[in-house]
Amino acid sequence: MPLQIHKNIPDSAGMNAFAADPALQHLAWLYLMEEDRASLTPELERMGDVVGRYLEELALTADKNPPTLQIRARNGAELEKVHKHPSYVELERYAFGEFGLAAMSHRAGVFGAQHKLPPMIKYALVFLFVQAEFGLCCPLSMTDSLTRTLVKFGSKELIDQYFDRLTSQDMDELFQGSMFMTEQVAGSDVGAIETTAKLVDGEWKLFGDKWFCSNPDAGLGMVLARPEGGEAGTGGLSLFLLPRNLPDGTKNNYRILRLKEKMGTKSMASGEISIEGATAYLVGDPGQGFKQMTDMINMSRLANGVRSAGLMRRAVSEALFISKNRTAFGKRLIDLPLMRRQLMKMLVTAEQGRSMVFHTARILQASDAGDAEQAKVLRIMTPLIKFRTCRDARKVAGDGMEVRGGCGYIEEWSDARVLRDSHLGSIWEGTSNIVALDVARAVRRAGALGALRDYVEKLLREAADQGHDIEEISTAFTRAADLLETVANDRALEADVRVAASAVYNATSAAIMLWEDAQLSGRDGYNGDRKTLARAVVAHKLATRDPLAPSATQAMSEQDVAELLDRALADAQIGTAQ
Repeated sequence: MPLQIHKNIPDSAGMNAFAADPALQHLAWLYLMEEDRASLTPELERMGDVVGRYLEELALTADKNPPTLQIRARNGAELEKVHKHPSYVELERYAFGEFGLAAMSHRAGVFGAQHKLPPMIKYALVFLFVQAEFGLCCPLSMTDSLTRTLVKFGSKELIDQYFDRLTSQDMDELFQGSMFMTEQVAGSDVGAIETTAKLVDGEWKLFGDKWFCSNPDAGLGMVLARPEGGEAGTGGLSLFLLPRNLPDGTKNNYRILRLKEKMGTKSMASGEISIEGATAYLVGDPGQGFKQMTDMINMSRLANGVRSAGLMRRAVSEALFISKNRTAFGKRLIDLPLMRRQLMKMLVTAEQGRSMVFHTARILQASDAGDAEQAKVLRIMTPLIKFRTCRDARKVAGDGMEVRGGCGYIEEWSDARVLRDSHLGSIWEGTSNIVALDVARAVRRAGALGALRDYVEKLLREAADQGHDIEEISTAFTRAADLLETVANDRALEADVRVAASAVYNATSAAIMLWEDAQLSGRDGYNGDRKTLARAVVAHKLATRDPLAPSATQAMSEQDVAELLDRALADAQIGTAQ
């Protein structure tokens, strides 16, 4: 049969992001509780449909029409309003309203459920949503995280006052959330925060400037400030809830000074604010603000990892589609050896990220249910994901643009937008160096590495019980964990923290994927690719290789690569371009 050559550039518009992703279907089955599968899988299918058919168009339009700040009305009256493009407003309606993504972890009723929904369904839906729109996911995760922090540490009075509006699916009633922390002097050095809190006639008043505030017109913000006379450093900080408008409807005393012109997330407003005696409410105990805000930051970090994993999946999905439907030198791109190797590297890295974030959702659920050991595992998994998954997204998104070629550089496609957005994950809630150091801190202070060792050993035992050979991955994990333990406990070796954290991330992801394979073995339609992916992680990211030797002599052969890609293409239901 002659090779079919298409005249036009392959375009995947309209492709259902869930139907085209069998790995997501299998992992959703694995990680969702049995009683939730029947009711929640259709919602994943629905999200996958609107992502490919509708949300992508909205996201492209919103990206080209950033929000604007109006300071005054035409008659000179103070106004201070952020104007959002209708496409962004419609994206908000889908995320907050139609799918209840900020509400489902906090109350019953979303999708008609009689209980709060598990983290996995939220993160799986966000994983799909972000394949169309990234910018809105920041307000979404901050609203979700703010609600969690308020419920966990706030007074009953505060919770009763704001909970219903934070979790509303009615866009006219909804209060979105934000987090105002960054200052010019205090970037990653939170202990240097200069915003002060004064107790005036029994009310807290905040004074200071916040330098980078995403979603600055949100109904509620969480703010770190130092009460007058408080000690220096993080120990003197308290956490405050800052309403945009006071209960009587008047505007609170803080101003949006300007909106930022950003490299990415152009659809969503980020700005600077000046707090000029604004009324705020103390959340939790004085002097515990940093610890309390850390819970919100950690949830945002995990959400950041989910978004980065979703962006990688978008890049891989597009690359597979293009390489199957584009020809060069008389062959499909997918049949060219260099392209096959590039696609394999993208696929392995993206699947690592996916397994890490979905499995961490499982750990989070156990931690929130009171499992102290899982809480320790969560403590190290979250910064590992924030560090490595977010950095990997930048490389995978760049490679995805390259697969499309020149068209990928043109803004009417989404490749450039995905690449721009992917860079933010390594900056929000701590840059890579800061988060790698937090991995080391979790080892020193929280006993998190010991808990992770025990947990990975348990996963591998369960895989072994299903007949899997675990020796290679077990050895790699032990060596990686030993390296991290050594580095974390010796400040003279601080420069090796990133290498050690990457090694533990890679080894942990391999163990999780092998465990997933064992759990999915025998499931109808499952082809065993997660075991192959786990082997690929060890071969390409953890094994010793000679950089001057041909690849055929290395740990993973071209035959392994071919089988992995052929399965990915066969399963992905990625059709032929029209």
